[in-house]
Amino acid sequence: MKNSAPRFTKAGMLAYFAKGSLGLFALSILCNLVMTLLLVLIPQLIGFTVDCVIGSEEVSSAYEVFVRIFGGVDVLKENIWLIAVIVVALSLVTALFRYGNNFLNLHANQVMLKRIRDTLFPHLQRLPLKWHHLHNTGDVIQRCTSDVDAISNFVSGQLVTLFRIVIMIALSMTLMFLTDVRLAAIAAVFLPAVVAYSAVFFAKLLPEYRKCDEEEGVLSTIAQENFTGVRVVRAFGREKEERDKFEKQNAHYTGQWVRVMRQSALFWTTSDLLTGLQLLFIIVFGTIFCVNGSLSAGDLIVFISYNTLLVGPMNTLGRIISNMSRAGIALGRISEIMNSEVEDYGSAEPLHGDIVFDHVTFCYEEGKPVLSDVSFTVKEGTTLGILGGTGSGKSTIAYLLDGLYPLTSGSISIGGRDIATLSPATIRSAVGFVLQEGFLYSRTVGENIKIAAPEASDEDMKRAAHLACVDEHIESFPEGYKTEVGERGVTLSGGQKQRVSIARTLMRRTPVLVFDDSLSAVDSETDFRIRARLNENLKDVTKLIISHRVTTLMQSENIIVLEEGRIMEQGTHEELMQRGGIYRTIYDMQMALPDELKEELRDETHRS
Repeated sequence: MKNSAPRFTKAGMLAYFAKGSLGLFALSILCNLVMTLLLVLIPQLIGFTVDCVIGSEEVSSAYEVFVRIFGGVDVLKENIWLIAVIVVALSLVTALFRYGNNFLNLHANQVMLKRIRDTLFPHLQRLPLKWHHLHNTGDVIQRCTSDVDAISNFVSGQLVTLFRIVIMIALSMTLMFLTDVRLAAIAAVFLPAVVAYSAVFFAKLLPEYRKCDEEEGVLSTIAQENFTGVRVVRAFGREKEERDKFEKQNAHYTGQWVRVMRQSALFWTTSDLLTGLQLLFIIVFGTIFCVNGSLSAGDLIVFISYNTLLVGPMNTLGRIISNMSRAGIALGRISEIMNSEVEDYGSAEPLHGDIVFDHVTFCYEEGKPVLSDVSFTVKEGTTLGILGGTGSGKSTIAYLLDGLYPLTSGSISIGGRDIATLSPATIRSAVGFVLQEGFLYSRTVGENIKIAAPEASDEDMKRAAHLACVDEHIESFPEGYKTEVGERGVTLSGGQKQRVSIARTLMRRTPVLVFDDSLSAVDSETDFRIRARLNENLKDVTKLIISHRVTTLMQSENIIVLEEGRIMEQGTHEELMQRGGIYRTIYDMQMALPDELKEELRDETHRS
């Protein structure tokens, strides 16, 4: 069953991620506002000192209370150091609120990052297998790392700062107009020009940022594939080819960023030119106004101070617009994950009985059927053998039975219940699935076996290992079941990994077991021993065994032979041998082997 994931807009998803950290961000913004007010106050105090304490200007009503506190202007003139102390004190208080802003902002950012990770990871875990097949692992990792960092940097480093910039610009422009309308008008003319230029420029850069993110995903995929497949690379001596492939993509990715940075350098140069011209006009006209007596020296100092305070925010505004573009791309790429439909895993219910495939057709890609009108029945407690060439649809049958893909047409039922109506939890608690390439975690052998049933006892673990014929190998290790297997089970042989995977699946005690060519890496003798132990100890369990090896399937109550997604033959080993079709041909080909392998096949036939 599927459940439509909530459809997030970019803003809605950002608000969702910010839940739990909004209070901290609000306190950070409050500290930011207080810091901004103090930064605006200091130039006023300096201007007052120049005009009224050092100079002989009349004290305005705005400073009367301040002057009265210190005993009048004459006292301040005699003790001008008092004003210096006040400026230093205000600067220290400003530094204190700056610290509060930074600490609260970083704290809030980490809380938000944790929420993003805690949301993304389980969501990815619940996405259907088809979604994962359509997306490269490297690209998914890149979205969950670089894109998450881009959102985090924007919110903590830019969005919060945006509030301070807005307040700073509003206060500075207000005080500038109160100080001198003429100079304020000059500053006001440049402000919208810088902002508009930034918005237009970075709107054009938006596709370039998106391309950079996509190319980084490709680079991550190449690296991830090489790190996980390092033994294959070494075995085939492909180090140079893989290095060249990585360097080619890295050069392409770097070149893409160089083009973006070249255009960004043009923006910053032009932006600095505009702000430089603004300051030049203010100094020139301010000096003229001072000379003709229409502006005091203190007011000019105040005005230049406020304009200097504006230059940083104006340029930062462009950077924020830049990061907003990149953050928007990152939010869009993450929203593709969050808005993808997830499986409603549900709760597990008991499920057992006959397995029936009824006219099943399935396509990975529309119009290209992998299975065509496949029908068969597996009686409860019996074994079905599945034989076929590469691409015949053998593994697809296993995937469909486990509910990993929805059917194109037809139905699959277990115990008379259509699996399309059952929850994934019910299906997967009933079907134990052993893949050909068993994935092992970087943990101990025992932990890998008990992953499927963490609450199980060590006796249960050893029983499963015995049924999988891997107990003797494990006990021969110096640390036994506490032996670390390394990443992806690198310290174990292929056959040992397959048998550990079988033991892990057996821990679940499911009524149905599917072996997807999961005995391919073991020898015929071990293959026989595993099947013998399973048949002896799991008589009531329904088994589907997929294999290329005829001897693995010979004891099955029923065998189907697939070719190009269709069942070409079906019956017992004896019946199929008598028909002289595909099964007999494969048997004869495998018999046409060296004498020692022929002997293995004869022994297997005798045992069966």
